[in-house]
Amino acid sequence: MLFNTFPYWAFFIVTTLLFYAVPFRVGKWVLFISSCLFYMLWNPYFILLLGAIIILDFYAGILIDSSEGKKRFYWLLISLIANLGILAFFKYYNFFVANIESVLDIEKGRYALDIILPLGISFHTFQSMSYTIDVYRRTGTATRSFLDFSLFVTFFPQLVAGPIVRAKTFFPELENWTVPSRDFIVKGISLVFVGLIKKSVFADHFALISDAYFNHLPSHPGSASAIAGVTAFAMQIFFDFSGYTDIARGCAYILGWDFPLNFARPYLSQNITEFWRRWHISLSSWLRDYLYISLGGNRHGVVKTYRNLFITMLLGGFWHGASWNFVIWGAFHGIMLSLHRVLVSGLELVGLGKISQSRIFLPAKVVFTFAVVCIGWVFFRATTFHDSVFVISNLFEFGTTNALPLWHVGATIMLLISIVGAVLEEKYSVVERFNAAPTWVKVLGYTAALLVLQLFAYSKKDIPFIYFQF
Repeated sequence: MLFNTFPYWAFFIVTTLLFYAVPFRVGKWVLFISSCLFYMLWNPYFILLLGAIIILDFYAGILIDSSEGKKRFYWLLISLIANLGILAFFKYYNFFVANIESVLDIEKGRYALDIILPLGISFHTFQSMSYTIDVYRRTGTATRSFLDFSLFVTFFPQLVAGPIVRAKTFFPELENWTVPSRDFIVKGISLVFVGLIKKSVFADHFALISDAYFNHLPSHPGSASAIAGVTAFAMQIFFDFSGYTDIARGCAYILGWDFPLNFARPYLSQNITEFWRRWHISLSSWLRDYLYISLGGNRHGVVKTYRNLFITMLLGGFWHGASWNFVIWGAFHGIMLSLHRVLVSGLELVGLGKISQSRIFLPAKVVFTFAVVCIGWVFFRATTFHDSVFVISNLFEFGTTNALPLWHVGATIMLLISIVGAVLEEKYSVVERFNAAPTWVKVLGYTAALLVLQLFAYSKKDIPFIYFQF
């Protein structure tokens, strides 16, 4: 069920009403059963796989917590091998087989399997692994409630595409849950409306331009078309994924949970390092805490710091999908992050650090960072490396202009609205102010949101959320 469809909202309303109609100890069962049903509506058989992961990590957490010495590490290792093994088989088996077949000149597809990727496997495995790692590091304790742990892994608002919620966030809220205040629910409703508008009004319309370009590259040569297509995808993926996250967080708020922020206006970033502090925050912080720091972080000199940064981003790219394009995308960002560190160190060394921070350079830095991010998005969106090279070469092939069939006045208006909206939210926290406004202002705002969805939402076909494929 897609978040922007009637079946989901019927499901959510029924679940919410049942949840609040019973005592909380029963309500937890309502949420868990509803989460299982939500997952099974996609493919009922994979609930067995999800259940196996839950059972494994629940008992692994207890065994790690109650053991001493090397036994703790062995139980953690079993958990990690099982989770990563399952992820590797379903997501990467055919990728590795195809590359081995190519290297050994074996008939293409001879050893390939017809594998269906379980919904949200990349997210719930990372979430479950963070729990056992935290218990091992003694930064968290193992829960003895199987229901609580099961709900932590399966909680339907963020089960499919995050945000990746840490146990130290989820369990305290579960243990101290109280009926949410009116302001808490209002914030959730506001997030839902913002998310729906992002997805149905902005993301899906930008998707039309992006798909028209990337699905028919030979028909759209030249820089104008490339810029239009790549910019459209950059806007699509932001509104699509941040819209999903807003809806997920909004639903969680309505049910009494406060999920962490996952996007903080990333396209206003002044450099690539800031971008990764603002984009997909739950994943970037996961990679930092469980991979970058585990590799040594910045504790062993400059060279190893850059190595660790590159490996982290390389694996972060590969996490997104079984394709060399994702590997290149991750490597690209690893290189850009390293170059930014070198640049900052160089400017400070020659005494230009403070000058480079002047607000005079802010617009230029934002535009440059957005351009760098867009070049990276080419590898993320293009189907093959050959297509990526075609797009990037066309980005700088000035003179051929045939972007008019792709771009249009409506897209330009949406782009301008996006920029103005991001700047206003950055400077004045418009959504927070709206939530604190009088009731009549909220009523007008919600009415306007419904009107916008009715008039401008793209409804000719259901366009899945991009991150559902991961």
